[in-house]
Amino acid sequence: MAMKLRHSLITVMIGVVLSASAAFAQSYPDRPVRLLLPYNPVGIVDYVGRALGQHLGEALGQPVVPENRAGAGGILGTEVTARAQPDGYTLLLMDNAIVINPSLQEHVPYDLFKQIDPISWVSSSPLVLVVTPALHVNTYDAFVSYAKANPGKLNFATAGVGTAPHLAAEMFEQRTGIVATHVPYKGIGASYIDLMSNKIQFAFSSIAGALPFTIDNRVIALATSGETRSEVYPDKPTMAEAGLKGYSVDLWLALFAPAGMPDDVKAKLTKAVQSAVGSPGFKAALATIGATPRGTPPGETAAFVRDEYAKWKQVIADGKIKIE
Repeated sequence: MAMKLRHSLITVMIGVVLSASAAFAQSYPDRPVRLLLPYNPVGIVDYVGRALGQHLGEALGQPVVPENRAGAGGILGTEVTARAQPDGYTLLLMDNAIVINPSLQEHVPYDLFKQIDPISWVSSSPLVLVVTPALHVNTYDAFVSYAKANPGKLNFATAGVGTAPHLAAEMFEQRTGIVATHVPYKGIGASYIDLMSNKIQFAFSSIAGALPFTIDNRVIALATSGETRSEVYPDKPTMAEAGLKGYSVDLWLALFAPAGMPDDVKAKLTKAVQSAVGSPGFKAALATIGATPRGTPPGETAAFVRDEYAKWKQVIADGKIKIE
């Protein structure tokens, strides 16, 4: 008799939990959602995050409030996300650094694959290879020939150790055999004065950062790093087209959430994200910085994140790259 009573109580409790979960999913969201942007309020993550927040809020019917939580190259904001309740009210927009940091840093305070769930690949933007006019090279082939003929004599700029532009240059060196000196800056924008004066000879830059300088040839754009040509630089080949087969680097942004979100909530959020990313207003906002909206489902996003993690882990290991 006692056994039957216990089973009945367990059945009732399970029913209550399931009912509560279903009710929660139906009501989600019933208050503002915070969108963590793990950098200072400048740059592509902040810009795209605020555009996404506006359009995602419209799709969800609740405000999505961007919140800058800068620190440690995105680690602080990612840690806050990993430790948050998985209820759909804390989201994170993050760039390539989320898959780079675990290999670059001796320790990160979260498990990327156990504590954080990818929700959607939000945007895609290639880098552009730019060179100083002082080299008098106007094509990718001419630049590679010059760099190979002058090993160790060229300097390249990046926005810092372990950033996507840094690893793009490292992978470029590894695959071409070029030897150059890395000069990290606090931001890639600060390097352009030195590029124009030939203190720096080349860089892999975001399109948003390069465009004001390439439009009047104060620095020279040679190629872009995506799988297809950039709409901003349609006359410039991709690195693969120029001869470096298989080379592809994307300055991507993706939306993440704490692991363990109820399936119904995740489905509702995913639908809203895809609506926001596909909206004309969001597409127009991204076009101004040479970025393309994506909007992939969670499973496809998770596979993409794992592939990116593996790619950059190998580049970091081969290049013996460390944070000093």
